[in-house]
Amino acid sequence: MGKERQNSISIPVDSSVSYPTEIGNWIDNKECKAVSGDFFSKLSPATGEVLLQVARSGKTDVKAAVESAKRAQIDWAQATPVSRGDVLRAASMILRERADELAKIVALETGKSVKDALGEVGAAVEMGFFVAGEGRRFYGKTTTSAVPNKAAFIVRQPLGVAGLIIAANTPIANVAWKVFPALLCGNAAVLKSSEDTPLTAWMCAKIFCEAGVPAGVLNVVHGFGEEAGAPLVDHPDVALISFTGSTEVGRLIQKIAGARLAKVCLELGGKNPLIVCDDADLDKAVEAAVMSACSNAGQRCAAGTRLIVFDAVYETFKEKLLTRVRALKVGCRDSDDYGPVINEEQLENMVAAVKKARAAGAKLLTGGKRMVGPAHVQGYFIEPTVLEDSDPLSEISRTELFGPICCLYRAKNFEEAVASANASPYGLTAAIHTKNIDRAMTFLGKIQSGVAVVNGPTYGSEPHLPFGGLKDSGTGWREAGSEALDVYSDWKTLYINFDPSKA
Repeated sequence: MGKERQNSISIPVDSSVSYPTEIGNWIDNKECKAVSGDFFSKLSPATGEVLLQVARSGKTDVKAAVESAKRAQIDWAQATPVSRGDVLRAASMILRERADELAKIVALETGKSVKDALGEVGAAVEMGFFVAGEGRRFYGKTTTSAVPNKAAFIVRQPLGVAGLIIAANTPIANVAWKVFPALLCGNAAVLKSSEDTPLTAWMCAKIFCEAGVPAGVLNVVHGFGEEAGAPLVDHPDVALISFTGSTEVGRLIQKIAGARLAKVCLELGGKNPLIVCDDADLDKAVEAAVMSACSNAGQRCAAGTRLIVFDAVYETFKEKLLTRVRALKVGCRDSDDYGPVINEEQLENMVAAVKKARAAGAKLLTGGKRMVGPAHVQGYFIEPTVLEDSDPLSEISRTELFGPICCLYRAKNFEEAVASANASPYGLTAAIHTKNIDRAMTFLGKIQSGVAVVNGPTYGSEPHLPFGGLKDSGTGWREAGSEALDVYSDWKTLYINFDPSKA
C-alpha cells in the first residue's frame, strides 16, 4: 500500500471483462481520487494477483461525501416517493440490461462463478423493482383523536444522510439492499464499499447516476474500516448508520454512533442450526445442509454451520453428508460448487480455527486445509470441512467463521435438538427437516431466530420479506421487505384542528 503504482495489471479470471485499472471515489456524481493521493491494491481471490488500484480514503474524503449528500438531500426529499421510485426503477432496468457485464465484475472481484454472480445480480434487480414499487405504497396511517374536530395522521419522513457500510460476500446484492430503500425514503447516502469489492460499488454508483439519481444523492467512498468507515460512523451529520458485517465491528459501531444518538441498524453474524430429525428425508436434508454450509464458500450470514442430528439417524446422515461434501468441486467455473474466500487473512483464520478446534477435542472428518493443487495454489481456496465431537460451548461452536466449515452434533430427541439450536449467542436463521407437522410447527414457535425454515436450507430470503435476527445477530431492525422502510424513515404525527361552524 502506498503511492507507487504497478505498471501492469494481471490477467483477470475472465479476460473478456473490461474494467479500469484504477478507480476513485464517487462524490457528487463525479469520480475523484482520495485527497491524500493514496491507493490500495485490490487482489483477485482466485489468483492472488493485483486486479486494480483503489482510492484509499480518509476522514477528509468522508467529510466531502457527507457534505455532498447533505446538500443534495434537501431537494431529493422534496420529490414525491412515486417520482423517487421511478428513478430507482430506471436504475433497476439498467442493472438488468447490463446483468452479464455486472456478473463478470462480481465474479472477478469475488472469485465466484459467473453463473452464481448472475444469480446475485438478478437478486439485486428484483430488490430494486420491489423497492421502486414501494414508492406507490408509501403508506402512513389515518386514525382518530379523542378531541372533537381534530384529525390525526401519521406519515413517513426521511432521516437525512444515511451512512451505509456493506460486506463483500454478495457485493451487488448488498448494495441493492441498502441503497434502494435509503434513497426511496428521501435520504441521501454515503456508501462505504467493502475494500474487497470496490469495483462493484463503483459500477453501481455510475449506473444510479445514469438512471437519473441527482448529484450528491448517492456517494461512494473506498478504503479501510479504521480510515474510512470510522469517520462515517462518527460524523455528526450522518443520521443513520446501516451496517452489515461482523458482530465485533457492529458492537463498536453501536457504541460510537449510539453515543451521538444516531439511528443504528446492524445486520450481523450467524451460527445457524439445521436440525435433522429421525423421520427426515435424509437425501434432501443432506443437500440442504451442504448448500447451507458450503455454497458461496460459506460466506453467508445465513450459512448453516451447526448440523444437529438425531441419534437414530446420525451415522447414516454423516455417511451421506461426507460422500456429498467430498464430491464438491471447488473453483471459479460455472460447473464448480463454490470458489475462494474473499481474502488471504480470512482463509488463514479459518484454517487456524479448525486447528484450534482439533486441539480442543473436535474430530476432523474431512477438509480443514488450504487447497494447494495447480488450480488453487495462488488463490484463497479452502477445502469443504466437516467436524464432529465439538463441545457446544467451544469457540468453533459459537463463532462465525464465514467459510465452508460445519460441525455435527448429536441430539437424543426433539426437545434436546431445539435446546441445542437455541444455545447460541446468535439468532439469525434456522432450519428443521422432518415429516412431522407437529414437530415442524412447534419448532417454528420455539426457535430463537429471525428466519425459520421447514425442510429447506438456512438461507434464501426474498426481497419482499424482512430479514434479520435476534441476540448477537443484530439490533432488531429488518432490511428487505416493506419493513426496510422503517429503517430508513421516521414517523411524523400530524394534527389538524378544524371548526365545523365555519365550513
